[in-house]
Amino acid sequence: MTEQTSPLMQNLRRSGVWFAASVLVLAASSIGLSRFLETGSPAVSLVLDPLNVNALITEITDDLNDTSNAPDLDVLLAKAERALRYDIADARLYSLIGEIRYRLGKENDAYKLFDQARELSKTELHALQKSIGHSIETKDLSKAVGEIDILLRRWPDRFPAIAEGLPTILSHADGYQAVLKAITLEAPWRANLFSFLGKSRDGLDLANRMLLDLTGSGAPPTSGELSNVINGYISQKEYEQAYRLFLFSLTDEERKLGGYIFNSTFEPVSSRKPFSWQIRDQSGVEVTFATSQNEVGGEGGATVRFLNTPVKNTALQQYIELPPGSYKIAMVASARNLKLPKELFWSIRCMGPAGEIARFNIPEGTFNRQALSQDFSVGSAGCPMQLLKLETAAIAESWRFRYVGTLVVHKLTIERHSS
Repeated sequence: MTEQTSPLMQNLRRSGVWFAASVLVLAASSIGLSRFLETGSPAVSLVLDPLNVNALITEITDDLNDTSNAPDLDVLLAKAERALRYDIADARLYSLIGEIRYRLGKENDAYKLFDQARELSKTELHALQKSIGHSIETKDLSKAVGEIDILLRRWPDRFPAIAEGLPTILSHADGYQAVLKAITLEAPWRANLFSFLGKSRDGLDLANRMLLDLTGSGAPPTSGELSNVINGYISQKEYEQAYRLFLFSLTDEERKLGGYIFNSTFEPVSSRKPFSWQIRDQSGVEVTFATSQNEVGGEGGATVRFLNTPVKNTALQQYIELPPGSYKIAMVASARNLKLPKELFWSIRCMGPAGEIARFNIPEGTFNRQALSQDFSVGSAGCPMQLLKLETAAIAESWRFRYVGTLVVHKLTIERHSS
């Protein structure tokens, strides 16, 4: 005989199912809201979900980083260790407990925990940073470089945080060789390294040595790396060293373009180095280089097109190094409908107190392969290096002074007068 269920019991059962479902929905909602708040309001997030590890880590980290209040390290340690019981595979918790133990003066325990964190996750950020610092302190520099490489491959924006340890590493032979090996293998932080070293006097010498060592490797210096170091020497006013590095960096093909002005015929070679031509991007001017063999009518050189707008400052520039003496600057140029409301000229300025030593004006109009020249001299003091510029005399970008037409500079040379 089938047992009959009364309507009352059926309603109670339905109510029970509804209640259980409601509890599950509320629990899911609390967990979802807890995750939403775990970064901005970790304390509230933990009220909603006491097992939210992300919120707990954020809360403890905030307490440790709070400079206005000294944290109760024992309380924080108890919280972190309690969380570890529920999530024994979270590398961040081992790293956090390690940091608390480190602050409690238990350094050996702390570094064991950092090692545990890295066994679970090779790229755990805090543990990596602590391990790098410890490796540098204990002079295990090869290990430090390996850890830096791991960290920066995963966290490339963290380079500034580890940069302060690099001079110490590079000042020791084993550390230097470890860094050299890493960047030879195209470490992604290589460009940042040269940029960092180029900003200090001691770093420049290390960078210069590294560039020389890379020259014979399978990963030779790039134009950008050389430019960083050359510019660094220039900013330190060590002009001779900057120029020597530039000359050393030239390829066999580039050496054919040498002279007081490098690449005097404006061959379209790719270079960002300061002693070669630098094109200054600005609206109103287009500058292109072309070899005469590729141009109709042999109009190779630097083509400067003015787009009927105001033009201020520089279009082209190059650092040059002229010893004291008498010189002639000579130009072969063509122009089409060139209208210059203010002057257009080549200037030569000393990288020192002497200031401008020559101004070579370019005429208006239309002309073909016109030869122009001007004498000037470099004094024996106050002019250790010079800057050659093609620039306008416009002070303000006023639409009353619109530059129009095309200038083609086929060749620009500087020759020294015989004494």
